[in-house]
Amino acid sequence: MNAWFGVKKYLVASGFYVLSQAVAAAQLNATIVDAQGAPLDDAVVALIPAQQPDYNSLPTAIMDQRQNMFVPKVLAIRTNTQVRFPNSDDVRHHVYSFSPAKKFELRLYHGMTAEPVVFDKSGTVVLGCNIHDSMVAYIYVVDTPYFAKSDASGQLHITAPAGDYKLQVYHPRLSGDYPESSLQLSDATPSQQTITLQPLSDSAGDAPTDELSTLF
Repeated sequence: MNAWFGVKKYLVASGFYVLSQAVAAAQLNATIVDAQGAPLDDAVVALIPAQQPDYNSLPTAIMDQRQNMFVPKVLAIRTNTQVRFPNSDDVRHHVYSFSPAKKFELRLYHGMTAEPVVFDKSGTVVLGCNIHDSMVAYIYVVDTPYFAKSDASGQLHITAPAGDYKLQVYHPRLSGDYPESSLQLSDATPSQQTITLQPLSDSAGDAPTDELSTLF
């Protein structure tokens, strides 16, 4: 009898813990627009918690190459993520980046022969192909598991524990850094945000230039 009571007490306590964890989840619903109010896709919003997570796992993300383009054009990942760079084209590509957050080079290859790259530092990584100058892509590495990328309607949604965060925003056409701001998420009411990005360049820019461009 006492043993069963103990089991019941444990189950009730466990259920209450799970329930409390679910209730503690909060929601950020954001709309990303330009100065004229038009929606912007491919904007990355990250919520940086006060207590930095300890990243022991090594998740994998994909940056493909199809029809002489990087797919996706914008990839958002958390710190310590492994990215694979398959080449699905019939021609070889030479992927590189000289961004401070991650400098690397994947020499001429096709298929799945390139080694994965671990992005262990937060920041913006601009990708280029040394064979095809029109190929440009962006990897945004953030120090948080709470991030999302806006869709064609400028919408994104992030679920995170209730609490205080630093809000960071990235976009390929954004001139300069978007000012970091504080945000408090409550489990009582979802946070609704409209984020205006300005000034914006006319395009996402060209491939990074460096000494490799003279080799081919």
